[in-house]
Amino acid sequence: MRKIIVITMITLDGVMQAPGGPEEDRSDGFKYGGWTAPYVDANGSEFFEKNMQPAEYLLGGKTFEIFAGYWPKHPDVWPGINEGMKYVMSDTMEKSDWKNTTFLKSLEDIKRLKNSTGSDLHVWGSGKLIQLLLKNNLVDELRLVIYPLTLGQGKKLFAEGTIPAAFTLTESAVTPNGVIMATYKRAGEVKTGTVG
Repeated sequence: MRKIIVITMITLDGVMQAPGGPEEDRSDGFKYGGWTAPYVDANGSEFFEKNMQPAEYLLGGKTFEIFAGYWPKHPDVWPGINEGMKYVMSDTMEKSDWKNTTFLKSLEDIKRLKNSTGSDLHVWGSGKLIQLLLKNNLVDELRLVIYPLTLGQGKKLFAEGTIPAAFTLTESAVTPNGVIMATYKRAGEVKTGTVG
């Protein structure tokens, strides 16, 4: 069985939308794209280097479109994303010119993929997909980069449908400018005030 690992950048109030640039995702009038830029420093590079190693990927349709428009043209920055198998959850897309891509249509497809043999699956971005995974208890690990700001609007990591769940902190670091990098592994269910 594969692990599903969510890797995402979030604000203190849980916003994950468009961390990389102003034009990345303006849906719902989001105007704060690129909010990570003021906090970039070399102290967080080890986290990203580790998480950008070759892997297999489970992506939502919107994130896939953004990635497919950028990463094939920049193979020197993140070669793993081009070489790794990409499984894309989409109701509308069925094919892509980006190599190593296959499309999934349902929650059952994701469950079959998780229960197959192979590499762990890294989920980057993909807010709607993460909500589906959290709602159905399919997230094994969270690797969060938490930035010291609030935005008050935007797509949130934990939105409606997230079930009660416990996680154990297994690794953490803080950069001098206050960015927290934390890895949490699934530790069980929360039942009437107890964990287990």
